[in-house]
Amino acid sequence: MKKVVLVTGANSGIGLALCERLLSHDTEGLHLCLACRNAQRAQAARAALLASHPAAQVDLLQMDTSSVSSVLRAAQEVKIRYERLDFLYLNAGIMPNPEFDAKAFFRGLFSSKAITMFATGEGILTQKDGVTPDGLQQVFATNLFGHFLLIRELEPVLCQEGRTSQLVWTSSSNANRSAFSLEDIQHRRGTQPYSSSKYATDLLSLSLNQHYNKQGLYSSVVCPGFVMTNLTFGILPSFPAFLWTLLMPVFWLIRVFTNTFTLTPYNGSEALLWLFRQKPEFLDPYAKYHSLTSGLGNNYTQPHKMDITFETSESLYSKLLQLESDTRKKVAETQPAGLSPKT
Repeated sequence: MKKVVLVTGANSGIGLALCERLLSHDTEGLHLCLACRNAQRAQAARAALLASHPAAQVDLLQMDTSSVSSVLRAAQEVKIRYERLDFLYLNAGIMPNPEFDAKAFFRGLFSSKAITMFATGEGILTQKDGVTPDGLQQVFATNLFGHFLLIRELEPVLCQEGRTSQLVWTSSSNANRSAFSLEDIQHRRGTQPYSSSKYATDLLSLSLNQHYNKQGLYSSVVCPGFVMTNLTFGILPSFPAFLWTLLMPVFWLIRVFTNTFTLTPYNGSEALLWLFRQKPEFLDPYAKYHSLTSGLGNNYTQPHKMDITFETSESLYSKLLQLESDTRKKVAETQPAGLSPKT
């Protein structure tokens, strides 16, 4: 039987590169579903994939992970279409309204932390978050909570006796403990919502393994490295396009000293593809699997232990369950009966 693979944020960047690589790896053995917010871009991505893999089976699913009702409707559609899901790649993410601290950048450029600054954006990036119509912080909802809600809704097709299914989260090297607080999991009061959401992703993955492994569902976390995607280009919106081109030789030079500069979506998807080939029950739940590219351009995957604790992950999980319950009740007051609270 074909493996059913759903990828969120699949219309561009790492998500689209992953889909291309998955089909190149096993066109006939896959049933691929692209879950995207923008229907037009999703159609273009599907056309591009079918152009290079005419025999591929590629479906589209419209879903905005920042919208609770959109996630619930999409999950219902998935359960109608598919009897099971083998892989769920939780890749959709945003970093809205980034602000670049030029002074901090030039100070860091000539310091011992220059490589780390380039690889993670630490110390030079802040963001102005927004609030969704559901009353949730936009980055938190898009990057974490929407995906959590999707997993909860898809339990019937993810957790089946005698089968294993795998969750693969796209995290970041920018997932810093200092940006996250259990007292403010949505990061309403901070200036680093992206970093907070990615650290929460690492925590949640660990807790999901604790609660779902016995049901055959496993969760892993990936860092794609420093990749030139639309999200990256948005970091410095005032930079003209040609300046990014001029910076590329600098990035290539940095790659000689650090293998985290994967640069292209193809390279950045290396760890996501690597996990597709593994038996999930043998993976380390405390590890983040990094896509790495050597100075010679060779891609490989390497695990690094995450800076997380089991106690914190369980506390976050409890808070997410409570937020899920509260959110469902609000949605149920205004939505059709099919979107009623989970029992």
